[in-house]
Amino acid sequence: MYNSKGRYALMAVFAVAVLACLFYDQYQLAAIAGFLFVLVLWSHFKQSSIVLASKYFKNGDHEKAERLLNEVPNVNGLARNRRGYYEFMRGNIALKKEDYEAAEFHFQIASRFPLGGKNDKGFVMIHLANLALKKKDKVRSTAYLEKAKELAVTPKALDIISKIEKEVNSL
Repeated sequence: MYNSKGRYALMAVFAVAVLACLFYDQYQLAAIAGFLFVLVLWSHFKQSSIVLASKYFKNGDHEKAERLLNEVPNVNGLARNRRGYYEFMRGNIALKKEDYEAAEFHFQIASRFPLGGKNDKGFVMIHLANLALKKKDKVRSTAYLEKAKELAVTPKALDIISKIEKEVNSL
């Protein structure tokens, strides 16, 4: 749960530890420090700052969350379980900025990756249905709502679905 600068600092510490251990002929400690270096490097590319960004996102600090999401070095290289959260947060941040095209793009990608549970995936479908409704696309909105009905389990989600259905039917 580090940002990029924190991971770079850890990698530097482990690299120095490897060199120091090799200098003093402590090969086992050098191997452990090398393993930790590789582990932090792997987490930089596969996990990145997604967990830390989600913490800020849940607290409503979307600017910090977006800054941390911008640190991701290769979005396509993220682990599957992190990519869905990345796209979900990007979509919600785009909605806050009223950039509906970007929001739809990110929610489309998020729908293809695993999220926390069925209800989270249901909210992705609800967002997509709402965005299709803004475009007055009744067919796509209805399709997204049907999928959202299968996934949504909370009363709040079901209430939102029924409200969107009423709006779709009035088109």
